[in-house]
Formats: sequence, structure tokens, C-alpha cells
Amino acid sequence: MVAVAADDMGATLREARRNVFHLTAAQAILGVVGPICFSIGGVAGYQLLAQDKSLATAPLTAFNVGMALGVVLVAMLSRLIGRRFAFMTGTGIAATGAALAAVALFRESFWLFAFALAMLGSSNGFTQKLRFAAADASPSFYKPKAISLILGGGIVSAVLGPQIVIFAGDLFAPVAFAGAFVVLLPICLIAAFFFAPLRLPEPGAMAKDHHDQVVRPLGAIVRNQRFATGMVCGISSYALMTFMMTGAPVEMVVGCGFSTELATLGIQWHVLAMFAPSFFTGWLISRFGAERIVGCGLLLLMACAAVAHMGIELWNFWGALVLLGLGWNFGFIGSTAIVASSYRPQEADKVQAFHDIILFTTVALSSFASGKVLSAYGWDMLNAVVWPVTIVCLVLLLLLKRVPRNAAA
Repeated sequence: MVAVAADDMGATLREARRNVFHLTAAQAILGVVGPICFSIGGVAGYQLLAQDKSLATAPLTAFNVGMALGVVLVAMLSRLIGRRFAFMTGTGIAATGAALAAVALFRESFWLFAFALAMLGSSNGFTQKLRFAAADASPSFYKPKAISLILGGGIVSAVLGPQIVIFAGDLFAPVAFAGAFVVLLPICLIAAFFFAPLRLPEPGAMAKDHHDQVVRPLGAIVRNQRFATGMVCGISSYALMTFMMTGAPVEMVVGCGFSTELATLGIQWHVLAMFAPSFFTGWLISRFGAERIVGCGLLLLMACAAVAHMGIELWNFWGALVLLGLGWNFGFIGSTAIVASSYRPQEADKVQAFHDIILFTTVALSSFASGKVLSAYGWDMLNAVVWPVTIVCLVLLLLLKRVPRNAAA
């Protein structure tokens, strides 16, 4: 019996690793959508707007609103047509959004550009689901590593996305940036080939496999201290990252006179810092605990604010963006692991949908607020916002340490 159980566990682990490989490749390809949009969105928005420059980041707000809608759409499609085909649908949405963005730039249409970025954001909502799909298809001891490996695919995105902007952005000069979206179109479609071989547990199957366990109401799960702390820390890490990352390119190009290329390279270093640690973040979580890793992430976000506040030289921006990426990685992956440990398999879909709707709605508001705060109060105020949010999260983590781990679910 022990040998049979070991064989079953070995087969499950091999299948999980196979899924993680394909999902990581898809993440690496589809992940370029974010760096391209954030490198271009605010600057292009500023150039397309004739009046009220404070709305320059509205296309990036639309991107984040699209993400919030995308996580709802992918949950619905997963139940209707299965996760594999739902993810493949997301690649089609991404390609359509890229085509519309290019058209908007040719027509100099600000609001069409914002709509196109909303579509690209919606496809990114599908991409965000990949980490949960990997976790759901993995044994409990492999979940943190699966999550971190999926996000590790972002290293390719971090290099590829900004390079597409730099080398293809002026492909259709004098129409700036249109070339980047034209190149993005076929890249998005390539990701569909990595979804085809997936074998993922469908939403209904997980419930059947655990039919003997009670399915708790969503309200009861949300009120659980472990879930609530993980969600607040994860949302705060992501929202602060978006808040600073959205404003940084605009401040560098418009406020300080740096070139678009230097701003784009800053985003590249930032995205590399976001995803490069992912290959060992899972091990760190297993070794030291998710709570400690989240705490380290919050301290790195504080360090980001401190470096940004020290001046407006190129090293201040790039250094702050690197620290911002590292802080996001530890804060968000650690928080995701906390959240994933707070619900049962048959509760996964409703909890994940609730979590991501709140997450990306907050992120959308943070990107919109970034433009408003930058326009009204300047770069230093963006940095100052980091401090109270991270302090509240650190207090919540300290309170969580008093709660027994087995009380989570």
C-alpha cells in the first residue's frame, strides 16, 4: 500500500511539473503584454491628450480594469469550456487588443487606445489565473514552488517586452509605438500552442474529489484572519507596485526630460526584479514561512520609497524600480501562498475569483490615482503613500503570527 501511494504521488508530481512547464512558457510569452503596456501607456496617453494631462494614465487604468473583468471572464469560461480552452480564448483577446491599440495610435484616438488597453488588460486577467491553475494541479508541498516557477516565466517577459518597445516601437514612424503592438499580435497567438497539451483539474472535478468536506460560505472564508491578511498584503503589494510603476515613466520622460528608451529600460529592470527571484522565492517560503517573506517584501517597498525620495537622478529611478520589483515579488508571491493555504480545493474557484476581482479593482484605482497624484502633488507624494500602507500590512502580519497555522481551513 505504501509503494502504491508513493507511485501515485510520484505520478501526480510528474504531471504537476509537466503542467508547470507549459504554464511557465505561456506566462513568459503572454507576460510581455504588461511591460509593453506600462512602458508605452502613460507616455502615449500624455501625447494623445490635447487637454487635462492628468488623465494620461487613464489607458493604464483601463488596462487594470480589464484585468479585473478578465478574472471574472476566465472563471466563467473555465466552467463552460474548461480551463485549457479558456486560456486559449485569452490569447485571442490579447491579439485583438494589440491590433486595436495599433489602430488607435494610427488614428490618434485616445479613448480607442484606452479601450484597446482594457482588452489587453482583460487578457492579462487570464494570465494571472495561471498561477492558481498551477497550484490547484499540484500536491500541497509543491504549491509554493509551482506558483513561483510560473511567475518566474516573467524573466523572459521582462527582457522581451521592453526590447519590443525599443526596437519595434518606431517601425511605423512617425506614428510612435504602433510597431510594438503590431509585433505583439502574433506573439500572443503563439502562446495558444502551449495551452493545448495541458491536463488541468476542472473546477467541478476538485469539488467531487473532496465531496466529503464541508464547503464553507464565501463570507466565512473571507473573515478568516489568514485569508484576510494574505489578501490585504497581496493587494497592497500589487497596488503600490502599480502606483509607483505607472507614474515612474511619465515622471522620467515628462518631468525630468529622460528619453523614452531610458524610461523603458527602467521598466525592464523593474520587471526583471519582479520575476527573477521567483526561481527561489518558493524555496524561501518553504524554508522560512510565507509571513516572513511577505514582511521582507514590505520592507523592500519601503526601501524603494526611500531611494525614490532621495533625488531625481537616473539611478534614483532605476534603483527604486528594481527595489519595487523585488518588493512585489516577495510580497505578492508570499501573500498568494498565504491565501492558497486558507481555502479548501472545492472552494478554490469562488475564493480565487473574489480575491482577484478585489485585487485588480484596487490595482485599477491605484493606476488612475497615480496620474492624478503625480499631476497635482508631484513625484514625492507618490513615494510618501508607500509608508502608511506598508506599515499597516506589517502590523497585520505580526497579528497573524499569533494565529495557529491549522486554524486556516
